[in-house]
Amino acid sequence: MSFYETLKPLLFKLEPETAHHYAEIFLSSASSFPALFSPWRKRNFIDDTLLNQELFGCKFLNPVGLAAGFDKNATMIHGINALGFGYTEIGTLTPKPQDGNAKPRMWRHIEQETLQNAMGFNNDGLDMIERRLKNVVPFDTPIGINVGKNKLTSEKDAVNDYTTLIKALHVYADYLVINISSPNTPGLRDLQNEAFITELFEKTKALTDKPILLKIAPDMKSSQAVDLTAMAVEKGADGIIATNTTIDYSLVPDPKDIGGLSGAVLKDKSFEIFDALAKELYGKTTLISVGGIDNAQEAYRRIRAGASLVQILTALIFKGPALAHDINTALIQLLKRDGFTNITQAIGADR
Repeated sequence: MSFYETLKPLLFKLEPETAHHYAEIFLSSASSFPALFSPWRKRNFIDDTLLNQELFGCKFLNPVGLAAGFDKNATMIHGINALGFGYTEIGTLTPKPQDGNAKPRMWRHIEQETLQNAMGFNNDGLDMIERRLKNVVPFDTPIGINVGKNKLTSEKDAVNDYTTLIKALHVYADYLVINISSPNTPGLRDLQNEAFITELFEKTKALTDKPILLKIAPDMKSSQAVDLTAMAVEKGADGIIATNTTIDYSLVPDPKDIGGLSGAVLKDKSFEIFDALAKELYGKTTLISVGGIDNAQEAYRRIRAGASLVQILTALIFKGPALAHDINTALIQLLKRDGFTNITQAIGADR
């Protein structure tokens, strides 16, 4: 049994948000005490030519990233790197600071290795996070910045929130992500429509030459998701991230009636949407898969289906801090088994 498996029952006695707070304190200390985290990074970080690839004008040493939602405020970038992630995505950020929804707002479904969260884009806001990024960038591995709208911003003014963030933050990002798919900001998913996306990409693409991706929800029909994302690519999206959390509460026993589910129960739903998108968009844009990925076999399935990169989040809580290392190590063996000399040969192999 690993040290984390021994520690996990104690951590799970804490409220989920409290446990995350302690993790943030620990991982944020990596920037102040790099010598203490250097051995940890040396042990966890996999840099192998089989996994290296060029995307968005920068080098990804391995394809396993940490999804947005863990490091909301850009406080843990050095610590996440020490966990072995090939890239990280901070946020979701909003122009003004906001506390998010009322607590409690995060719950564990332990048997299902699933979290339910109704956080509501709690973050420190543009000014504070920009100051932090100035002290971090340029960084050793790519940084994505995930942006959203403030809760009190009306639908008709939502584009302004996204343009404000991208105009200020694009210089610190290797790529940017438009989040209109969280279930925890009222009306946000209503923005997943042609008129808004057209206006959004017309205005944001005029602000930067950095890649701008769209992150979508898993709760629409596959045909709707394909139509929406194909249209987004046509309007200028440089990639698609699929998927965010689900509001299909039938996937867990005794769910709360708010928030989104992430983790193991999302695996099949997320893959179904991703696979449908990849059938249409593989080779036309960059695809990133997230949702229920908790081992190398699942990551490899997404890669062979067309994902250039994968992201994990909830699995880190249930599997522990060695997860990125373990996935990357096993991915190398899977690539070798199938005769590939670089991950790019495996991307879309099942298409």
